Amino acid sequence: MQIATMLERFIGYFSDAFSRIFALDRNEYPATGLQPFEGEIDKKHRRSS
Repeated sequence: MQIATMLERFIGYFSDAFSRIFALDRNEYPATGLQPFEGEIDKKHRRSS
């Protein structure tokens, strides 16, 4: 009986870990995307073309 309980816990432990790894993403991060540059370019460090 003890072996059956240990086996059940073992399988439950790994199935929980497997479901956490391969579950759909539940994080609700804001969509950031590409942010435009709104600063000024330093003229001393510009490359000459």
